[in-house]
Amino acid sequence: MTEIQIAHSVTPKHIREIAATLAIPEEKLEYYGNDKAKLPLDLIDEDKIKENNLILVTAITPTPPGEGKTTTSIGLVDALNLLNKKATVVIREPSLGPVFGIKGGAAGGGWSQVIPMVDINLHFTGDFHAIEKANNLLSALIENNIQSKTRNLGIDPRSVIWKRCMDMNDRGLRNIIAALGGKAGGVPRETGFNITAASEIMAILCLASDLEDLKERCGNIYVGDTWEGKPIFAKDLNAEGAMAVLLKDAIKPNLVQTLEGNPAIIHGGPFANIAQGTNSIVATKMGMSLSDYTITEAGFGSDLGAEKFLNIKCRAAGISPKTIVVVATIRALKYHGGKSLKQITQEDVPALINGLPNLDGHIASLKSFGIPIVVSINTFKSDTAAEIRVVKDHCKTLGIPVALSYGWEKGGKGCLDLAEKVVEAANSCTKQFSATYDLEDPVYVKLNKICQTIYGGDKVILSDLATSQLGKYETMGYGNFPVCMAKTEKSFSDDQKRLGRPEHFNIHIREFEIATGAGFIIPIAGNMLRMPGLPGTPAAERITIDKDGVIEGLF
Repeated sequence: MTEIQIAHSVTPKHIREIAATLAIPEEKLEYYGNDKAKLPLDLIDEDKIKENNLILVTAITPTPPGEGKTTTSIGLVDALNLLNKKATVVIREPSLGPVFGIKGGAAGGGWSQVIPMVDINLHFTGDFHAIEKANNLLSALIENNIQSKTRNLGIDPRSVIWKRCMDMNDRGLRNIIAALGGKAGGVPRETGFNITAASEIMAILCLASDLEDLKERCGNIYVGDTWEGKPIFAKDLNAEGAMAVLLKDAIKPNLVQTLEGNPAIIHGGPFANIAQGTNSIVATKMGMSLSDYTITEAGFGSDLGAEKFLNIKCRAAGISPKTIVVVATIRALKYHGGKSLKQITQEDVPALINGLPNLDGHIASLKSFGIPIVVSINTFKSDTAAEIRVVKDHCKTLGIPVALSYGWEKGGKGCLDLAEKVVEAANSCTKQFSATYDLEDPVYVKLNKICQTIYGGDKVILSDLATSQLGKYETMGYGNFPVCMAKTEKSFSDDQKRLGRPEHFNIHIREFEIATGAGFIIPIAGNMLRMPGLPGTPAAERITIDKDGVIEGLF
């Protein structure tokens, strides 16, 4: 059965039943149909959060077929509930860019899915649209002020760094000329679009503690300078109030369910290769307030998602995971060991052994945070007994617990061993995570600590442009911000072709962007772009709908 056939074979519970398992009063639910609801922020309970077991799911360096973090996260929460552990999974919302680009859907797989899958993968409850509109409202206000004769702030159009955004992969919008059409069109200038997942508004939504904090952060967005070099912020344009109004519902987390009828909270969707890569603080805290175990994930490999989850999100939220689960697949390890994509389903123990250093690299960097680690092998029918034995024996030599995960095939029942090992690891955790760097460190020192401790590289090299930009941002007083690296997800290095566990490499920072509302600085490494393009054969080409409204090709 395909994902959509499996999803259609299950009758969803009414969302009020899911809420009842979390002891949420029905009057607190804001219904979006029978199977989705918004949750108010007053359900967050800081005392309960302190007692919760937060579990972070991350992965090895991703490969084109995917490693299955979301599938594992959902299977794990179903398994924990089978063990009578009150558990909730908290994950990100999919972006339409990858849905119509390379993925074709991103809500788990097989018997470890969240539903309603079609809604979740498409417009859901409108959060992404609200973020896009708030972002582009600020763009409109900037353009209007440049043109205004009554309240002109003297913005130098050449200095404006704020970009528009759209939730689609469209390479034609990366770099554009705006405000053409003569005097009525404004002052022509170079600008561009980010994908919505990389918008600072997305980052703000995912880091804000409440609506008031969100509004203040929106006001603190740096947009450019006056002709005299004075910085201009969104609050100078009186933009924050209207932006917060557009986000008033989007800040509330969304409650849905797994195929097995367990609670799932989905909220926020920043990518990890060009943004912070994790769901919102309010969503994670909501899950921690309502359950005993909260399973959450961070995008791409641990060098990106987990690093930012811990150094940015956990530091801002004052939370710490009890266990980190590293998802790997045998076929991915063989790929990192030199096996071609067409051959990764064939048994090849030597290639598997050659690929194990990639797993070792992720384990080594995660150990620096001081949190217990469990390896989860997301299994496939092509995995052989000999290959499984190699991975299990290898993890044993590292002293790391390892479990086979059959979430796609069996749902929660296929993840019971993983759940038991996670509970044991969480019970053994006795301290908070240790950050990779201090906020007081100079930005260049922070970058080198990430490069060396997390990536296993030698040093960071800044371009002339990056050096100039960094000097400006530090002079403006933002040197104590955490850093949110924009780097390829396909390698520990900034060269996507260097698979496995590369050695003796430098990280080249092309330029910096600043997110003063979100509160971090963004170094852009190598050829990373904050507006992705579509692949050669986009998923959109196979997605369609019939006369009865049945969608095909989305999964």
